[in-house]
Amino acid sequence: DMKTDLNLLLECLKYQMDCPLSQKEALITIYSICQQNSEASEYFREIGGLMFINDLAKSSVHCIVKEAALFTLGIIIESNVYCQQTLCTSALFEDLILFLIKKDSGVNLKRMSVYVILVLVSNNKNGQTCVRDTGCISLLLQLFRTTLSTSEKNLSDENTDPCYQLWSSVCSTLCACVNNPQNEDNQNICCSVFPYAKEWLESCTEPGIVRPICSFLGLTVANNSYVQKYFVSIGGLDTLAKVLLELMHDSCLSLSSMKLAVVVTKTMDACIANNSAMGVVLAKYHTVSELLKLLSNETLSTGEKISIILTIGHCTEVCEENQCELLQNNGLPLMIQVLTESQDEELIKAATFVLQNCKQMTEQLSLKLYDNSLNVNSAEKLDVQVRKSCLQDYWKKAEEILHRINSLEKEHDEKRVQGEIFVDESSVANSEALKSHGVNPADPKKYTERAQLTSKLNNEVLAPSLTSAPQENETGNTMDAASTRQTEQRNIPCSVTELQTDSVPQSHNINGKTACGKNQSSLQAGDFFLSHLDQHLFSSEKTERVRSISATSSSHKMADLRCSGCTAGLSLNSKTFTKMLQSCLHRCEQHRVILEAEERYRGELRKIAAGNSSRSA
Repeated sequence: DMKTDLNLLLECLKYQMDCPLSQKEALITIYSICQQNSEASEYFREIGGLMFINDLAKSSVHCIVKEAALFTLGIIIESNVYCQQTLCTSALFEDLILFLIKKDSGVNLKRMSVYVILVLVSNNKNGQTCVRDTGCISLLLQLFRTTLSTSEKNLSDENTDPCYQLWSSVCSTLCACVNNPQNEDNQNICCSVFPYAKEWLESCTEPGIVRPICSFLGLTVANNSYVQKYFVSIGGLDTLAKVLLELMHDSCLSLSSMKLAVVVTKTMDACIANNSAMGVVLAKYHTVSELLKLLSNETLSTGEKISIILTIGHCTEVCEENQCELLQNNGLPLMIQVLTESQDEELIKAATFVLQNCKQMTEQLSLKLYDNSLNVNSAEKLDVQVRKSCLQDYWKKAEEILHRINSLEKEHDEKRVQGEIFVDESSVANSEALKSHGVNPADPKKYTERAQLTSKLNNEVLAPSLTSAPQENETGNTMDAASTRQTEQRNIPCSVTELQTDSVPQSHNINGKTACGKNQSSLQAGDFFLSHLDQHLFSSEKTERVRSISATSSSHKMADLRCSGCTAGLSLNSKTFTKMLQSCLHRCEQHRVILEAEERYRGELRKIAAGNSSRSA
């Protein structure tokens, strides 16, 4: 029976110390019994066989015994968790380190030592801690870098190459050091060899190199954002995308290339699973379209399809470029087909994940398309609104000009009527004033002299004021003219001075009345008004006073020097004033400003009409 066999084999080991071949045969028989047999492994531990083999591995001077003893320890540890816990000590890790660093240790002995480390740390947090605390993990990383040279990467037969087998065992052991359970400290240590792994992937796409490296990379970056960012920062994700492209080009000719492409896909997914924003790196290599081609292969297993679909989901989760590529390559119908035809729950969940991303991306794309259409429509509407606003401004200015013209016409008519009434009233007053000075208005001789004097005044005073140009010189000219006319003021009839008061501000009328009150003479009041006449003609109401004077003037010469807009009366309106003012050589300031505004307005309308005609063309 099994227990009897194990007892006999243990006794054989103890009594065959001088016969390494017999010990090797006994060790091979023991591991064949304990392999995948937890009960046999546990019984062998209870009878002391586990510790005896451990001591034999350290004390034997024969290499074949050491190798067989280490391999048997590994089988027993792997078969029974209690045996793993019994041997998971710092002392054993230190002994294994000695086997790895001794120069006389052969490649096969190192490989058996690495195998024992592998089974000690697998699914064992304490073993992961021991391998780090004893510095064993650093030695493993050194073996990862140095075991294979550049010339040995292109392997013709990795099954017979001991160095490659050692390197492959190191990769597997490093994977166990960082995963199941996940060990972030060991992950952070292992990322130091990422540049070497990246260099190997760039120089070799052999399955014997790509598979171990991708497994190591995938487990080291898994659920560790720091390590993921570091791997992306050194261009590792770009390298994986390039390897995938190369394998996809070979996949139509080789089934192994297609299977290896799935391994690379899993590694890429591990790099972006916790940070989907990194998926933008894969957009420039059109990774999503390549994954869709890979997914369409009928030889894929369900697990491989799940890995590919999950990778597509993480690529399209936040990256718009990958989302558009998925839609452009008919990824949505393919996901729906997988969802409807598959019976596997995990595959259905993966397809649902991608479809949810499709829903989000279609909503975002529709919103963007709507926003773009709104932007185009808004631009067109804005252009129309701007043109309408400009036209409204122009029409508003035109309405203001028209209102001003109508107001001026109305004001002109009112003042014309007031001027006629004032002339009638002033005629009576003049008659009374003449009588007070002994002049008879009915006397033809006296009346003729008064008319001549009035005409002389109009020609000498009003005409120069209308023809003078700069306003700066007007004040000086009027002062000189006033001094020369003071000698003649006593001979001017009161009717003339009273006529000017129609255009003088009310404040001056009050002053005039005050002056008249002091001197008690209508002639002195006329002197006061006439001395200020030139100053009033060039005030802000200069034009209105000129129109008032023109209402009573009968001089044809003065009428020729007047503004056509001021003398036109009711014949001037919004339809005729432009032509009339353009032909006038003596436009007043007010009508000159109105004419310039009208010309600017017409010019703007012509520009708008020209712009509209060019756009319509």
